[in-house]
Amino acid sequence: MLHRRRKMSLSTRISALTLLLVLLGCSTTSAFQSSPNRRTVEKVTTTSPKTNLQIPTTTSNFPIQQQRQQSSAPLQAKLNGLNGSSSNNNKTTKLQPQVYPQRWVQLSYLSLLALLSDWICFSVAASPSTFETAFPGHSAANLIDIFLFTNVASCFLVTDIVQKVGLQRAIQGAAVVMTLGCWCRSGFGFVHDWGVANALGINDYVTSGLGGSTVPPPTEDGLVSYWLILVGTILVGAAQPFFQCTPPMLSATWFASNERATSTAVALNFNQIGIATAFLVGGGMATSASGLEDYFGLIACLCSLVTVGCLVQFQNLPPSPPSSSEIEKLENGHVEPPFFESVKQFFQTPGFIFPLMAFICSISITNIVGAFIDEVMTRGGITDQFQIDLAGAGFELAILVGGIVIGGYVDKTKEYKKVTLACIAATMALCIPLGLTEHSIGQEPLLLLLALLGLGMAAGPVQPINAELAVDVTYPGDETAVESVQQIGGNLVSALLVPVAEAAAQVDYQIFPKTPELASDIRGDVVLLTVLAGLTLGGFLFFYA
Repeated sequence: MLHRRRKMSLSTRISALTLLLVLLGCSTTSAFQSSPNRRTVEKVTTTSPKTNLQIPTTTSNFPIQQQRQQSSAPLQAKLNGLNGSSSNNNKTTKLQPQVYPQRWVQLSYLSLLALLSDWICFSVAASPSTFETAFPGHSAANLIDIFLFTNVASCFLVTDIVQKVGLQRAIQGAAVVMTLGCWCRSGFGFVHDWGVANALGINDYVTSGLGGSTVPPPTEDGLVSYWLILVGTILVGAAQPFFQCTPPMLSATWFASNERATSTAVALNFNQIGIATAFLVGGGMATSASGLEDYFGLIACLCSLVTVGCLVQFQNLPPSPPSSSEIEKLENGHVEPPFFESVKQFFQTPGFIFPLMAFICSISITNIVGAFIDEVMTRGGITDQFQIDLAGAGFELAILVGGIVIGGYVDKTKEYKKVTLACIAATMALCIPLGLTEHSIGQEPLLLLLALLGLGMAAGPVQPINAELAVDVTYPGDETAVESVQQIGGNLVSALLVPVAEAAAQVDYQIFPKTPELASDIRGDVVLLTVLAGLTLGGFLFFYA
């Protein structure tokens, strides 16, 4: 009876199939078959017929469900059913881990929301000149910086909010906040058929303001005022951590032990698809102020559709746990501590600082390269905007592919340290061609492009690999708190380094200037990233956990 698959409604299946098409090629479980011994406590998988854990039938043994405001009645009913009588509370029942088709719907929505959030963050990275022309005195890099600082502040709240209201309400609430931010950034000027808007009174409502306040009217090009762009960016930045910090929790709650690496890697890396989309779609649409207006409107509409689906279909907990480690947590009455208490415990855990350091290095380098991809490509001899957009999209896709391929190898071999060291060393070497010019040869566009793609393949996998490593090192710590700490560190350092890298890019360091055959110059921002990777490489050598 426990092994019988729960039936899904036709609408749920159709919606799940539609969303999973987006994940085609990424959600194949064979690419990430993780070992059943992912953690020491994980002794069986959901397909094992030998699972034989004893779970008392009293509801007091389910504090996690109570804490997340999710009734344990369905699981309790199953336990009572196996006992043959709900009144027989002295007996124990054998509960086997079980997974449900709904888990793919959960993963689909979390991945799509992560995609949209980073698409919005880097929406103007592919066309910074258009944005800066439309909003004189404001740069695209500053807007990304504001987004990252807001992200950092919000990361401090994610763990406690999720514990208080549950995963379902937290994700749905964040999706609504992100949608509101999108509409603040777009306004309604992108709707060319103003007959409908006028009939509904939208134009008067927007231009007259809320509650008698005055909202600045759209610019001559139809774009909203800069402060509305700013407010919308802050709202999206506040919502994003709920999609970036919860994948480990979603995996532990819904997925079997041999599926967790797949689900975590897909959800964590899908933001790279969002950045790639920003280059491909933004580069093609945001070539003028009116195009930028339509571009922001498209994002707002897509975000609204995903949010509506999330409100209807995203769930909190499965009827029964998916793995023996989750069953053991329930059996032992494990309760996650508040966020700051978890952070204190993490930093007292030997080995935690090293995966944190590697994660920060990886996300900082990929964020900075992504933010300044236009300048990196131009100084390397690639000046056509479409080619620049393709290069930026290729960089982000390389991050995703590298995470799946290299992460899959690590998932099977558990060679966290060796692979991380190799990836960081390759990252350090591949940063150099992005800003190095040999005077005797001149610009080398092909070398630049190959180095960019290689950098994505090398730097990208460091994030999911060390997210999993940090969770293993701190087990049974709160997975959401672990990822929150990593996101705080990564995005804070990224936000601090963006203006530093922007200033350093204006500096050229001459190498062997008096030797014509060896004379070269290298940009300061590339020196900065290379030094960051080198310091991380040296520090990670001391990791022994």
